[in-house]
Amino acid sequence: MSVDITVFNPRTEADEWNRYVERSPGTNPFFRAEALRLQADETGTRPHLLAGFKGQEAVGIFPVFELRKGPITGAFSPAPRSWSCYLGPSLLNVDKLKQRKADRRTKRFLEGCLEWIDDELSPQYSKFVAAEFDDVRPFVWNGYDVTPGYTYVIDLEGDEDELLGRFSGDARSNVRNADEADYVVEEGDVDDVERIVEQVSNRYENQGRTFHLSSEFARSAYDRLPDGAIRPYVCRTDGEFLGGILVVESDSTRYRWQGGVKPDTEVDLPINDLLDWHVMRDGLREGRERYDLVGAGVPSINRYKAKFNPRLETHYEITAGSFGLDLVVDRYRKLR
Repeated sequence: MSVDITVFNPRTEADEWNRYVERSPGTNPFFRAEALRLQADETGTRPHLLAGFKGQEAVGIFPVFELRKGPITGAFSPAPRSWSCYLGPSLLNVDKLKQRKADRRTKRFLEGCLEWIDDELSPQYSKFVAAEFDDVRPFVWNGYDVTPGYTYVIDLEGDEDELLGRFSGDARSNVRNADEADYVVEEGDVDDVERIVEQVSNRYENQGRTFHLSSEFARSAYDRLPDGAIRPYVCRTDGEFLGGILVVESDSTRYRWQGGVKPDTEVDLPINDLLDWHVMRDGLREGRERYDLVGAGVPSINRYKAKFNPRLETHYEITAGSFGLDLVVDRYRKLR
């Protein structure tokens, strides 16, 4: 039996779509219909919520964003410059299948989605990022270019002493020797969401780099997604905001989405070490399995992340179409 592709309306069929998101182990809160609508509004794109069914059984979901600019059409997942966590395809109901059946089901689901994209959108350029999704062979077989990317992941296992004991010596010392009377690390509120994004934006600006994530987008994500999906961890001293990390949380994983940049003021505190430790410690206490540091491609930042003794994981950037159209899309986003 083939896999049939159904397109869900992100407004009128949001509840049904979200049920599939919640049942798929490879998703995060940005797969939810309300988050997809927000990304579309932010980027001037149109969302298409593709789901594959084998009979009545859902086998996968694949949110795709359509961007039309003049004669150019692009297909993206996530939306271009949305700064969301990973999207791309995600599977359902394959864990208990034997490998041959799982391979066949994955192939039919992805080929059905790609056929729909070609027939309905006819994009000149496509770009998808697949994470927590290992079998990208159907993309290769259908003429897409697949490039690996990397992230660091920390397994939240054992007790707190064991977790801390796996850190490098300086990271352990930074956490253990910080005087708790000098600081507070806590989960903040929606105003702290904006403070964190603004701090990151200022850091980018000081380095002469462009930062596209707006504080309004982050605030709206905090407001619209379920409680706990976006968690703003902040470090304060005497009530003053020093730094923060925006954490995105799924059932199994905490994602280090934004923040953790060099503080604006000079203080004798290892602010980011303390923030990351509290994020990990609380995740361990709440039964989360992983802390994804979201990226391992910048050597200077990798040195910081590596001291928590993470393991390296691979995700994939999948592209097809004319060279240079991604630059046109980037220019369009800057004009917006």
